[in-house]
Amino acid sequence: MSTIDEIKARIDIVDLITEAGVKLRKSGRNYIGFCPFHDNRRTPAFAVWPETGTWRCFGQCNEGGDIFKFVMKKEGWDFKEALQYLARRAGVPLRPPSPHEEAAREAHERLREILEEAVVFYRNRLQHAPEVLTYLREQRGLSEATIETFGLGYAPRGWDTLLKHFTARGYSESDLAEAGLLSEREGGGYYDRFRHRLMIPIRDERGRMAGFGARTLEPDGVPKYLNSPQTPLFDKGRLLYGLDRARKPIRAADQAVIVEGYLDVIALHQAGYENVVSPMGTALTEAQLRLLKRFTRRIVLALDPDAAGRKAVLRGLEAARQAMDHETETRFDARGLLRHEARLRADLRVATLPEGLDPDEIVARDPAEWARLIEAAKPIVTHVMETLAAESDLEDPKAKAEIAARVLPLIEDLPDPVEREAYRQQLARLLRVDERSLIAAPARVTRTRRPRARRETASVQEVVTAVTPPASHKVEALCLSLLLKNPELLNRLDRALQEARLPALSPEDFGYTDHQILLHLIRQSLEQTEVEPQAYIRNSLPDDLGDLFAELQKQSEQVKAIDERLLDELLRNVIHLRRMRLNEGLNHLRFLQEEAQQQGDWMATSYQEQVLRHTKLLRDLDQASLSLSIRRQ
Repeated sequence: MSTIDEIKARIDIVDLITEAGVKLRKSGRNYIGFCPFHDNRRTPAFAVWPETGTWRCFGQCNEGGDIFKFVMKKEGWDFKEALQYLARRAGVPLRPPSPHEEAAREAHERLREILEEAVVFYRNRLQHAPEVLTYLREQRGLSEATIETFGLGYAPRGWDTLLKHFTARGYSESDLAEAGLLSEREGGGYYDRFRHRLMIPIRDERGRMAGFGARTLEPDGVPKYLNSPQTPLFDKGRLLYGLDRARKPIRAADQAVIVEGYLDVIALHQAGYENVVSPMGTALTEAQLRLLKRFTRRIVLALDPDAAGRKAVLRGLEAARQAMDHETETRFDARGLLRHEARLRADLRVATLPEGLDPDEIVARDPAEWARLIEAAKPIVTHVMETLAAESDLEDPKAKAEIAARVLPLIEDLPDPVEREAYRQQLARLLRVDERSLIAAPARVTRTRRPRARRETASVQEVVTAVTPPASHKVEALCLSLLLKNPELLNRLDRALQEARLPALSPEDFGYTDHQILLHLIRQSLEQTEVEPQAYIRNSLPDDLGDLFAELQKQSEQVKAIDERLLDELLRNVIHLRRMRLNEGLNHLRFLQEEAQQQGDWMATSYQEQVLRHTKLLRDLDQASLSLSIRRQ
């Protein structure tokens, strides 16, 4: 038994969730209660299944998982933090840190100590810089409390003011440079990296110091913002400014808003809009979006409306894809973005800000206007439609055709047929054309029946039958073992699912957090090109998942050959897994619907819609199973 399985075996999920303040009541073999992650307290939409050790919210969250996912979502922790907490609770010893890991931890603590001392140093210098305080108070409209709360400071003009201060206190130049406070001269020696700049401490999501953002105080100063360099603590692609203070407000609002500047974040927090964060002056990265997803799935991009801001919007959208391009020229790949949005199960929108106004100027003029702008944020497809329309002559038939050619593929990529139909109608109204002209005839695909493969010494079917009990955990493990045997199968599987009008395989298809992490790693292995996928998985595997990886590899070795039926077996098991999940959810939704109807709760209509959606998805799965059976004959 792996460490993770032992933790799950020792911790009762009902006890864990009850102790977190969720009141559960028994319903047959399962439990129901009010979801702790959103505000509805009228209908108990939160279900717990003790037999599988999983939970799911059928209300606003529409999320689920195991004890690890519950703790991660509740506390905003990553998997490693949740593992350490649950291991302590269960009394399961974890692998002690290696000497290298312990040395790295101590080094990081030393650098954080230096950065905390630097915060104090810069704050003290700010108190002796009246012109900077005047700038913050009068030009930026920041209160004394806000300046103190965000730890704003000032880096003096001198080339060695910080250097002399810290070396006099016993810190070495090399440590100061490693913390990102000094820069090295070409001829040797060091000098202060930040000079005559407003200093903005940047902390990670847990509030630990990581580095600084520094804004120039010169009218023509270049660069306008200077960040800490890449250090063991400061990775601008994995940090979001203000997230340490925005975590709880984001969870409470179930929405995160991304703006472009540090001072925008500060001004918005001061105005009461505390669910706001900012990237480090660069395009959004996948790591940043996944970090936000730990707190909410609803993300609004509200970047500056000037020309650079419009490019930043497109750059941010482009970088939001799970498979990112690394070109210097910005290219907006909305199809990639929508695929990413679907895999992430997120709601990514774009807010259009008034021309010539930054977020801090908007809340200074009218704080309520900000709420209206965010409320009016539009989905990606709508944003693309309107952006293209604004740049085109809609009286020109060729311009209409070009817009349709760019937007229709986005619509066709959407997994929900109702969503596809709604966007098709919206595009037709925008272009003032008949909707029927936008419906392309489906391409004919001629399939050549393959000859039946000769029997191998141990067929895939025999292995599947031998190792697949009906429990969802075993089915998940089987799917992962087949993908570890041949990671490239994942792309083929996604294409096969798309042909069947089913969404691509997602971590949400798995109910167990360790399985979700491993699937994400398999997908990442296919999106990089530096090493072979299997080598990438081995090199990137978290230490805590080593036992699971070894167990799944051993299971995959039972498949003696990767024959032409391997994809079919993987597809069959994915369909089987989804059917189990849908049936499990459908039974609970019917119970919720009946209870809501008895209480006269308006949520009864919502549950009925979810029942119908689950029923349709089951029909789609049945159709896919039938097609697969016909193909295998």
